[in-house]
Amino acid sequence: MAKDPSNPDQILRIGLISDTHGFLDPKIPSLFGGVSHILHAGDIGNFTIIRALENIAPTTAVIGNTDVGLDYRETEVIILGGQTFLLHHIVDRNYLDRGLEQQIQKAQARIVVFGHTHQQCRENLNGCLFLNPGYSGRPKFQQPRSVAILSVIKTEITVEFLPL
Repeated sequence: MAKDPSNPDQILRIGLISDTHGFLDPKIPSLFGGVSHILHAGDIGNFTIIRALENIAPTTAVIGNTDVGLDYRETEVIILGGQTFLLHHIVDRNYLDRGLEQQIQKAQARIVVFGHTHQQCRENLNGCLFLNPGYSGRPKFQQPRSVAILSVIKTEITVEFLPL
């Protein structure tokens, strides 16, 4: 469901996913049902993952450190619901790479979505919300698996982590 610009009180829902590593959990279509956009924060695995996500909603993705031969950029900036998102796979929020820090500042990103660590993260740092939806690839070693839904209404942002 796309956000209606004539109704500023309408909630915009965005699906956040990362580290699929070539596996799209069969629960994803129902969990992401009704989202307006999907952001994939890298380690996609293969192009069929993005194709399947695009059947749910428009999808923006970045390449991860294990993505060989995929034609995606390392960083994407996208504005959704009046919020500027920066999407990048490897982010160390405690020691930001200078180049990435400059990209965040230049884009005036309010939300940074990342992956790589396979761990959920929601942390506000210097006015920027850093989000990692967690690992969503094949079940292994009892590792927790999750995705997230980010909701925007006016300037309020909420995040819900959904277990797989």
